[in-house]
Amino acid sequence: MQWSVIFKKEMVEYVRNVKWIWVPIVFLIFGIMDLITTYYLPKIIESVGGMPEGAQVNIPTPAPEQAFFMSIGEYGTMGILIIALVSMGLIAGELKSGVYELVLSKPVKYSNYVTAKWAALSTLILTSLFIGLLAGWYYANILYGDVSFGTFIGTFLIYSIYILFFITISVFVNTWFKRPGMVLFVSLLFIILVNIITSIFGHYLTWSPGHLSSYLNGYIHTGNVTGDLWGTLATTLFLIVILLFSAVTVLKNKEM
Repeated sequence: MQWSVIFKKEMVEYVRNVKWIWVPIVFLIFGIMDLITTYYLPKIIESVGGMPEGAQVNIPTPAPEQAFFMSIGEYGTMGILIIALVSMGLIAGELKSGVYELVLSKPVKYSNYVTAKWAALSTLILTSLFIGLLAGWYYANILYGDVSFGTFIGTFLIYSIYILFFITISVFVNTWFKRPGMVLFVSLLFIILVNIITSIFGHYLTWSPGHLSSYLNGYIHTGNVTGDLWGTLATTLFLIVILLFSAVTVLKNKEM
């Protein structure tokens, strides 16, 4: 009962703050932006003019699978930034304003408080991701060639784990600070460090969450889920559980 009340409260807040409108729209734009730009770039250059006489614009057309993977590229950069912006005041804002003390005085279990907020944010972001990837899949089929619907579903499910990983990082960092700006900075720093460590020690950390994007590229092109991809998914899910448990523990220690 406590969990559902907090979850519904968060969902209502997202409606009031118009996040259920602008976040899906932004993710949709990210999903189709590179696809449309790449397809129409030669025509745009030709129409603008200014090219030397006799010069030809010859940009190779990517394969359908490669084009669909392009729609994911923006989520690894700008998408992460949007998630950080949306989530930076999730708990930190309530810690700063004092709402947190009012909620916990009911009393509400720390685990219910953290996981309900995490679930509400995940629902918003994953729904937006689904809309964006669906639009990217549609335009990849229209402009470049056939990509199976099964590949789209598999891509969404696999990449959702990586997005959930960053959402959980942000929720965890929310329990550290009362300033949303610090949450934004540290959350982004956290994921940057994960990617840097993966790039340096990638030959040892073959199941690091930082590898998920490259393994996903292989899945889109072949349709096969490799052992390394399964291992990375399992590791990422394990880290999500650990981070959620740690977030609850940090809040309990703050109260003590």
